[in-house]
Amino acid sequence: MTQIGRSVSNHTVVVPGRDDLAVTLSWAARTDTGHRRAVNEDSFLARSPLFAVADGMGGHSAGDFASAAVVTRLAENVGHDYVEPGGIDRALRAAVDDIGKGAGESELGTGTTVTGIALTLIGGTPQWVVFNIGDSRVYQLVEGVLEQLTVDHSVVQELIDAGAIRPEDAEGHPHSNVITRSVGFNDVPDPDFRVLPVIPGMRILICSDGLTKELTDYGIRHFLVSNPDPDDAADHLIDAALDNGGRDNVTVVVVDVEAQRPTVETRSASPRH
Repeated sequence: MTQIGRSVSNHTVVVPGRDDLAVTLSWAARTDTGHRRAVNEDSFLARSPLFAVADGMGGHSAGDFASAAVVTRLAENVGHDYVEPGGIDRALRAAVDDIGKGAGESELGTGTTVTGIALTLIGGTPQWVVFNIGDSRVYQLVEGVLEQLTVDHSVVQELIDAGAIRPEDAEGHPHSNVITRSVGFNDVPDPDFRVLPVIPGMRILICSDGLTKELTDYGIRHFLVSNPDPDDAADHLIDAALDNGGRDNVTVVVVDVEAQRPTVETRSASPRH
């Protein structure tokens, strides 16, 4: 398990060409091994402008190695206010090479899911780019409405899309843990991307399936709505997943977009004598 970035923090980003306007992000991140796993194979990155969760596969050190490789490469995009176009793709391709050369490689191969959000500029306007490979998820909460932004790359999701099973039957399906895309196994990574407006007051949740195995969307919404502080929301989500069984590693990153506002420097500027 690898954690990159502070588990609780905030950061203000100035909009280029608009020195009088800034966006403030606040966030919290938590991870737990759960009750049934010996090792935590999840890793996360929580450092503006990129937030991600990776859920490793391959068993013990192999899965941990794969998830760590992905968040480490993604972290090469931080240190700037915005992620450049192509930065995520380049990071994931480099991670595949790292995983293939790594000591964590198992006989069956090693891979990881990865999902997250990156703050970028499109037409000079701040936007979120949501990316996903596997069955970890990104949700947004806007004005009390929870929406899943990513689509699982899994056998059961394909069966649901085909109408072969009902969504409520997915968890008990014998192939519920089989995913159809991952980072690793010497394959070229194939992420889904989605562009999302940066809305003041929005809350974004990034999580591994250790959370969604234990909580329904209704439960997730309850804890996001009832805990205004992202640190409290992350704690309550992890605690609820553990109370409901904690069958897998569970990781959450909660990101809040505070109101876009003039910068402190601009608001307080006055002539000096």
